[in-house]
Amino acid sequence: MVLGSSAPATLLKSPREIEIMARGGVILHATLMHLKDQVRAGISTLELDQMCEAFIRSHAGAEPAFKGLYGFPGSACISINEEVVHGIPSRKRVLRDGDIVTLDVGVKLDGMYTDSAITVPVGEIDEETQRLLDVTRASLDAGIAAAVADNHVGDIGAAVQAVVEAAGFGVVRELVGHGVGFSPHEELQIPNYGKPKRGKKLSVGLTIAIEPMVNVGTAKIRTLSDKWTVVTADGKRSAHFEHTVAITEDGPRIITLP
Repeated sequence: MVLGSSAPATLLKSPREIEIMARGGVILHATLMHLKDQVRAGISTLELDQMCEAFIRSHAGAEPAFKGLYGFPGSACISINEEVVHGIPSRKRVLRDGDIVTLDVGVKLDGMYTDSAITVPVGEIDEETQRLLDVTRASLDAGIAAAVADNHVGDIGAAVQAVVEAAGFGVVRELVGHGVGFSPHEELQIPNYGKPKRGKKLSVGLTIAIEPMVNVGTAKIRTLSDKWTVVTADGKRSAHFEHTVAITEDGPRIITLP
């Protein structure tokens, strides 16, 4: 038995709206590549955040989607090592050789939103950490491949979960991907675990952020006293990769690539 109705029609985007998102996605990808090039030992997360905002605003009509969202103070969520997501940029948070840093950024362009994230090494990293990055990227690829019309949300989560757990890592369950487009976070949730043919059915015109968050150890997390920064419960490292994806008649279209 197949469970789950189709995603609400109110979430579906027209071809024109998807093209606007795609233009924003090009800016967002360029922003992340610019920040990746700046990642080095000795730079603070505040400096990276300032570069992020300046780069986005250098494109006519583009704005940082996260700046002030729900009261968040930065233009980018910048999370280091055991920080899973929502790290607050700070001049006191300075990158060191061997760290990994997640750069999670959103762009608003002509009223439409896109969302993407990468985790990058600072200098040389150990073998286990490199495997964490490789597996997390591979799990995102698997999730995207499952994002086809008439599949279900559960197909995406099951694909991500299979890659992560086969590698012996933990996939975060309390945090999920989401619909995106008309707003930074739309009501549809995209978990990184699940069972095939369960959950909402994916329809042409749906745009979603698929974002595996993968931990070396336990999948469990906790939130720090700043009420934003989410860390692994065991203090081990976490990686996070994300793309905005449109469901099309020709298969998944990654919006946050050139």
